[in-house]
Amino acid sequence: MTTISVPLVARSRNRNRYVAGLLTWRGVTGMVLVGTVALAGLLAPWLTGADPDAQGPQALAAPGGDHPLGTDDLGRDLLSRILHGILTDLSIILTAVPAGALAGAALALLAGTSRAADLVVQRLFDLVLSFPGLILGLAVTAILGPGRWPVVVIIALAEVPYFGRQLRAGVLVQQEREYALAARIGGAGRARVLLRHVLPNAVDPLIVQGAVALSVGVFIEGALSFLGLGVRPPEPTLGSLISGSVAYLDTDPVLAAAPLAVTTALVLGFTLLAEALNRGARS
Repeated sequence: MTTISVPLVARSRNRNRYVAGLLTWRGVTGMVLVGTVALAGLLAPWLTGADPDAQGPQALAAPGGDHPLGTDDLGRDLLSRILHGILTDLSIILTAVPAGALAGAALALLAGTSRAADLVVQRLFDLVLSFPGLILGLAVTAILGPGRWPVVVIIALAEVPYFGRQLRAGVLVQQEREYALAARIGGAGRARVLLRHVLPNAVDPLIVQGAVALSVGVFIEGALSFLGLGVRPPEPTLGSLISGSVAYLDTDPVLAAAPLAVTTALVLGFTLLAEALNRGARS
């Protein structure tokens, strides 16, 4: 009985610490920033009636009237493109980060089955980490071409080693705990011990890593779109909006300032959430 209750109590205490971390000023500020940006993206069809891809006769129009933030160089409503760009960015990172987490977790569990598997998995992580993010992006887009799904693949691949190493470290620690040893002595196989006993008590650090990965995902998408390797136009993303505004920084700074402010709020929000969760876990 004690071999089951002790880990459950420890896990519950860790979850309470995460909740306490979210209730600090960092956590609340992060939730407000991310929640506000995400809500604006989700409500895009209702917040603006303009088609984000519809071109109009007024190119680079000043803010006002039917275009609260003005129009871009093709006469498209800037506010509508920013709001739909938020939705595109969130759909990409909320697909890519969980995919990277699942792949990293699967490899970390595989590493826990034997020393040979652990060695192979560690070398695989080292191989991915040896490629700078930009080089990894270039390699993937050279094979798959630019687009939404290649960006998802790039972000997921970039995050796999980080999630995998975090979980591998947790698995190594939990495998030596008394409840895991008791389960093995009781006749449980290695796979059952890993999945039933070790995994539930080793995943908590991934919560913090998930918040970090979301902020990194925004950066990666923005960098790829800025270089023309991201989502295909005319579908808007925050990175492509910033990229398209570079030529007009002197004459129309709103084109860059508005999407840059939204991107900054999103990255700052995820970063504050990661810091809050990390401080909560250490308290």
